[in-house]
Amino acid sequence: MNVNAAALPVVAVVGPTGSGKSELALQLAERFDGEAINADSMQFYRGMNIGTAKLPLEQRRGIPHHLMDFLTVREDTTVATFQDLARAAIAGVRSRGKLPILVGGSGLYVRAALDVLEFPGTDPAVRSALEAELERTGLAMLAARLATVDPISAARISDAKRVVRALEVHELTGRPFSSFMPEREYFSPAVQIGLNGDRAELHQRLASRVHGMVAEGLLNEVQALIPQGLREGRTAHKALGYQQFLQVLDGDSSVAAASEETIVATRQFARRQLTWFRADPRVQWLDWAQTDLGTAAAQLVARTIQG
Repeated sequence: MNVNAAALPVVAVVGPTGSGKSELALQLAERFDGEAINADSMQFYRGMNIGTAKLPLEQRRGIPHHLMDFLTVREDTTVATFQDLARAAIAGVRSRGKLPILVGGSGLYVRAALDVLEFPGTDPAVRSALEAELERTGLAMLAARLATVDPISAARISDAKRVVRALEVHELTGRPFSSFMPEREYFSPAVQIGLNGDRAELHQRLASRVHGMVAEGLLNEVQALIPQGLREGRTAHKALGYQQFLQVLDGDSSVAAASEETIVATRQFARRQLTWFRADPRVQWLDWAQTDLGTAAAQLVARTIQG
């Protein structure tokens, strides 16, 4: 590619799970001599392959993939740590004269890699105290407190982990968590390509994907990860499919019931992903079903490269 490496944009392929991001990223990497950088937070974990739809090595068509398999299921990471890792990976890809292609549906992780974004620190003691309070009083009490000190964040978030994080930030900094999510501004040149399409087709894709994972051996994968610490890790055991099939191994569910629960949870997750990425006006959307998808995406990349 006859372009100054430092001027190469980051190409981010985003959208809901099951929309074909991995395949489009491969096509763009082949067209533009690129390398992929993973932004799916569950694909960070070694051994979590089937349930995260991680592209097997033999299907990566020789394209290097970065930031996969660098955590054990006992370990955890933060968005701030990922930001550092992603920026280093992007710089490394550019230093080789290659095009960095960020691919994944974890919205905050994508934004951390692409945007000028500040992440406040953490304090284990404060976090533990808030988590203990959560266990003792329930989510509603903490959410009400968050609404008092940071109504913007309270309106945006509802899951317990993020409510605890927002309260931790406020306690540590005296600033609302929402103040750390400023106007959207790229850290360096970038283009975001979003994949979307017919909702009924997406639902069918997701159902087929889950059934395929089960047939491929998801239950055995979950079982094999238990001795490696799947239950003990803070995050890995909560991944879609893994939490449902842990219940099968515990005798509290059946394969059929866990499969259906995973399908429903995955559809809900896909809706949240679409809500996140639609809120970013910079995303340029393409229909995953269009026959010239690869060409249309390549044109968007080429225009960005040419400035």
